[in-house]
Amino acid sequence: MEAADPRNSVPPGRVTPFFGFVAAVAALAVLLSAGPLAALAGRLAELPAAFWTMAALAVVCDARPFVPPGRRQSSAVFPSTCFTFAILLGWGLGPAVAVQTVAVVVSGWRMGHAAWRSGFNAAQYACALAAASAVTALGPGNIFAGGRLRAADVAAVGAATAVWFAVNYGLVSTALRLRFADRWWPGVRSGLGYELISTGSLLLLAPVLVAAARASAALIPLVLVPLFAVYRMARLAAEQEQLGALDPLTGLPNRKALLAEVAEQVHLHAERSARDEPDAHLALLLIDLDRFKNVNDALGHAVGDRLLIEVSARLAGAVGERDLLARLGGDEFAIVSTGLAGVDAARATAERLVAALAEPVSLDGLPLDVGGSIGIAMYPEHGEDFATLMRHADVAMYDAKHRNDTIAVYAAESDHNSAERLGLLADLRRVLEAGPAGSAERDAPVGARGGDGAALPAALPAAAGGPVDAGRPAAVGPGRWWARRHRERAEPDHPDDLINRIVTAADPIRRRAAEPAAEPGGSGVEGPVPQAGPARGDADGVGRITMYYQPQVAIATGEVVGVEALLRWRHPRRGMVDPEELIRVAEQSAVMRLLTRRVVDDVVEQLAKWAGAGITLRAALNVSVRDLHTGEIADQIADRLARYGVRPDRLQLEITEGALMADPRRVLATISRLHAIGVAIALDDFGTGYSSMQHLRRLPLSEVKVDRSFVLGMADDADDAAIVRSMIELAGALGLRVVAEGVEDERTWRLLHAAGCDVAQGWFYARPMPAGELTDWLARYRPLRPAAREAESRPPQAR
Repeated sequence: MEAADPRNSVPPGRVTPFFGFVAAVAALAVLLSAGPLAALAGRLAELPAAFWTMAALAVVCDARPFVPPGRRQSSAVFPSTCFTFAILLGWGLGPAVAVQTVAVVVSGWRMGHAAWRSGFNAAQYACALAAASAVTALGPGNIFAGGRLRAADVAAVGAATAVWFAVNYGLVSTALRLRFADRWWPGVRSGLGYELISTGSLLLLAPVLVAAARASAALIPLVLVPLFAVYRMARLAAEQEQLGALDPLTGLPNRKALLAEVAEQVHLHAERSARDEPDAHLALLLIDLDRFKNVNDALGHAVGDRLLIEVSARLAGAVGERDLLARLGGDEFAIVSTGLAGVDAARATAERLVAALAEPVSLDGLPLDVGGSIGIAMYPEHGEDFATLMRHADVAMYDAKHRNDTIAVYAAESDHNSAERLGLLADLRRVLEAGPAGSAERDAPVGARGGDGAALPAALPAAAGGPVDAGRPAAVGPGRWWARRHRERAEPDHPDDLINRIVTAADPIRRRAAEPAAEPGGSGVEGPVPQAGPARGDADGVGRITMYYQPQVAIATGEVVGVEALLRWRHPRRGMVDPEELIRVAEQSAVMRLLTRRVVDDVVEQLAKWAGAGITLRAALNVSVRDLHTGEIADQIADRLARYGVRPDRLQLEITEGALMADPRRVLATISRLHAIGVAIALDDFGTGYSSMQHLRRLPLSEVKVDRSFVLGMADDADDAAIVRSMIELAGALGLRVVAEGVEDERTWRLLHAAGCDVAQGWFYARPMPAGELTDWLARYRPLRPAAREAESRPPQAR
């Protein structure tokens, strides 16, 4: 009777209003039924055998009410309703209230109700019967006094039935609201349909009982046959529903049953929490078997099914009696652990489950080692409904897998798919789909190329003296067709269109007048770059994507030999989004494809603009593992290089060791295609992954980048310095160029020079900056050579 116990008490703070309402209902019931009950004493001898038969059946049937499986006892069906409503229609309010009260007392005793609860039930039924009696009194008179049943009689019965249900359900709903405050409505709303079908059917059967009683009292017990049939049908339907909530393989409850159990237990634990009980916590544990797929692939699904049956039996033996173990599908199981004092109790349950899975499972003499990762979500700390608890337990389970641990409790910082990050992903998609200013020109066919191979615009605005491209919409609304036609008639300054474009592109003054305002991070090469974003991105409230570039300097000569392209996103509400967060959000979705395409387009276009300005640089850009799993990036890079006339050796792709090890075969195929095009490949974050000498020997690499985590510490840590020197020597022996990132002071710079490092990048030289600022920086930069610096640092007499 554990489920009934909480309903026999009232949460603290709700006692006075709730019991005040109970007392008011009881007083109203006494007021309404006192007179009819007093008159009943003189009528007992006159009541026919039909009445006594109905009264006896009402009490006997209520001694065993029907409680559907999976529902609370408050949803029980009481057959006495049918008989007492028939007594009301046939013999009045007094006999009906008396029989109903006796039936309530009997059913309350059988179901373990508290005295106040049985009293309230009797009072609510008395009020409902009194309201129905008042409705019948407004009708044509005694409904069954005459011979034939008239239409007005049927209407009166229907109205009395509706009033009985409305009063009864209204009183119960009000009591629930006073007991549970804001938690009352979901239960009332979800139970309305069930009550309409069950209780409404019993009420509508009452007129049939009265009609049978008019013919003969012997016919009344026959109503037990349809009642029993209804009972059996309800029982069979409940059993079918129960079977539908079981997993056919293991016999455990399935997801549907788990949802119902969590909803029920959340309601119960909300009551406990309102009473400040210590065991008011609920835990949802999600288990995923670690090596089950290997068993299926190696031994077949039949062995996998036998393994699942054995695992389910072990888990069932490890959970408590009050806990529910369910199989969600595949190799996922869930446990609802109830009545917990806190997260430590949930961890103890998880540790028992881990211990149950620790021993190998022997099938046909073959021991199979199957462990599990368990995620825990607690009610109410991590959610107050099934969907939230399930999602958070799933996050915790994957967190345990990533940390190579067996148990993890949900933590918000581990939730990479939180609502905030999903919103960030949606904003990122919007800003990428909007595109940068001038994206229409970028996708238009390239009209001509200069002598250095840089692409020249296919058309220039009329204001700059160039012809308007008739195939591109002008910057006017669709209704301003006359403005477009007027612009199309504008004559170019030079009769030769090709010569005009070449002259305009070669003249910085004319080019600045022809081009729109430069974008930060890569649209212009002349002058400072404004920080305002394009109208499309800012208008949508998602900010703008910008490419920043950090110089890479040859240590021995001080010459700037390249740049690394770094992604930046300034969000109007979040500010500058952390690049690692940006990549982490995008990498697990299709947005990564859009982001890579945008970065490649921006970088290649910027290389073309630098080439047109006489700046020869190699740009390195990072790609994710998703990019390397398909050949799309190789096709895109080849297309963009050809479109803008950029030499392939001006572009370099950086891949991490983690991306390399994720799927070496597919990654190698993509890298080989890029190498065939002429694009250089660099191994980024060298030393932090698991790449072997075999990979370094087989890959068409041109460069390795020593991770900043080693470079930053080499000035103060002899171990870091030794690691960096070893990496440089190894790369040199393999004929690879070495780039050190994270060079932030002169001492580190000198140590790298002494170790033979080729290139360095870091704040010692320059911070990452937009393309326009980089152009200004290059104009001011003077090469910094270690030998010259050493000569400057010597005393004058020693020179």
